Amino acid sequence: METKENIMKRLFILIVFFVSTVSLNAQVISGRSNTIFVDIGNEASNSGEIVIAWVSPKISESVAQSKELDLKIGINAPSEILSVNLYVNDLPVGKDRGFKVVEKSENNFDKTLEKKLILVDGNNVIKVVVETQDGSAVDSRIIDFKNTAVASTTRRDYAVLFATDEYDEWGDLVNPINDSKTIAKELEDNYGFNVELITNNSIDDILIKLREYATKSYMDGDQLFIFFAGHGQFDEVYKTGYIVGSNSKISDPAKTSYLSHSVLRDVIDNIPSKHIFLAMDVCFGGTFDRTIASAGSRGLDAIYDEITQEEYVQRKLRFKTRRYLTSGGKEYVPDGRPGQHSPFARKFIEALRSYGGQDRILTLSEIANYVSRITPEPRFDEFGSNEPGSDFVFVAK
Repeated sequence: METKENIMKRLFILIVFFVSTVSLNAQVISGRSNTIFVDIGNEASNSGEIVIAWVSPKISESVAQSKELDLKIGINAPSEILSVNLYVNDLPVGKDRGFKVVEKSENNFDKTLEKKLILVDGNNVIKVVVETQDGSAVDSRIIDFKNTAVASTTRRDYAVLFATDEYDEWGDLVNPINDSKTIAKELEDNYGFNVELITNNSIDDILIKLREYATKSYMDGDQLFIFFAGHGQFDEVYKTGYIVGSNSKISDPAKTSYLSHSVLRDVIDNIPSKHIFLAMDVCFGGTFDRTIASAGSRGLDAIYDEITQEEYVQRKLRFKTRRYLTSGGKEYVPDGRPGQHSPFARKFIEALRSYGGQDRILTLSEIANYVSRITPEPRFDEFGSNEPGSDFVFVAK
């Protein structure tokens, strides 16, 4: 008869053999609340438990350097899987946002969940909930994203405004300086811009000041806003528009006392700031666009009407910006009533005083929407080396 001691030895050997066999055919997946064995051969599903296998990320708590995470989770279950739901910081991620569940993946999971997630700054708790005919299972991962990109506090915004009321030969205007002072104050007090206001400027004044901005050093996220208010002119022979300075002559066939839009385009485009937005409240300002200029004044006598804020700003400023907004096309635009702002400036100021709404970020499309209903119709487009997808943002304090 076999002794009790021999029976115990044989049982021990069988246990060791069984454990060794499982270890050779299994992959360890660590979760925050459990450690499970996932058999690539799908035998784990036969154990009677729902298996949630984190392919990526594998570690229960980790630090991410990139805000984009390629999430991949394998699921095996002993009975039919009814639903798979994903949550980030307790908010559901819907299938319409790129959520994908694949049947019978290459790793022989019953289902594979795949999703590209955009992480927020700080902790991101990613939770998956699996429902089957026989029960449910929940597991999660914590990803701490450290945003190392340039913060808005280190980004600088500049504004230079050129406004002329008084002219040597052209008729004087009543609102350009008043308009520009109001815009400058809004930019400085409520948006943190470093502002310069140049008044009753000659053409030399304009070019010298723009040259100063061309010699500055700019960080990648810095922005430059340039504003013109005053007279403008258009030459039908050259098919080009001009900025009129305080010293520009009424009779000047050679146009040497004016600043042509073509020269202005090149000068501004070559300023090394990555993000530049030009706004012009001048007559024929829309001819800054060559297409409008080749087709077919400020009025001399007209009178008339889900991410963080910082991440959103970074997204908007990914591409090089060369955008412009003008108060009209190939036509005169009104100066407005004394002390009440021009129609264009009035709407532009109204946009600034919206302070971007709930997110405190005012974009170019939002500004364009504010000014879109005035007459004549403002023009909004790109110029020079602008990149598709570019933008310019006014971030309220």
